[in-house]
Amino acid sequence: MPRLFVALPVPEEIADELATLQSGVPDARWQTAENLHVTLCFCDEVQGSVMRDLEEELGDIAGPRFSLALAGVEQFSAGKQPRALVALVQKSDQLDWLQQKVATVARNCGIEIERRKFRPHVTLARFPAGAETGHHIAQFMASHSTFRSTPWVAEHFSLYSSRRGRGGPIYTEETTYHLTF
Repeated sequence: MPRLFVALPVPEEIADELATLQSGVPDARWQTAENLHVTLCFCDEVQGSVMRDLEEELGDIAGPRFSLALAGVEQFSAGKQPRALVALVQKSDQLDWLQQKVATVARNCGIEIERRKFRPHVTLARFPAGAETGHHIAQFMASHSTFRSTPWVAEHFSLYSSRRGRGGPIYTEETTYHLTF
């Protein structure tokens, strides 16, 4: 069964901006440019028939294109163990609307999704269990706290599958859904 998620891809020029942040923290597994995205809904493992329903139902979402920008960085942790370094997405009513629509479609297809608060971000790096980061995360946060990306227009969102690879997850764009007005 494929692991699925719905996300907004990060344009190449924004990925280039984010690449300038990706260094200086030992044990960080930096995300490749093609894996950078803003997750709208993580669906986990989904059976084929449910995937087909999800693909079809996502196509019924009609929404406007909208502007997005990244502002600042943050660390996600599990207790004292760092899990990820992320770039934060600036508040956007249109993004919140789209995320709610996507989550509703997934639930209506019978997919159990997490009910935690939506915190839009782009994952820059992940950490393995037991990662030794020392003071490097604090330095990273201080050095990049004022990071701001160039705004971009979200013109579409996509359904992705994920599979494990030697160097981390490999994401495949399965279906693209254009924002049309």
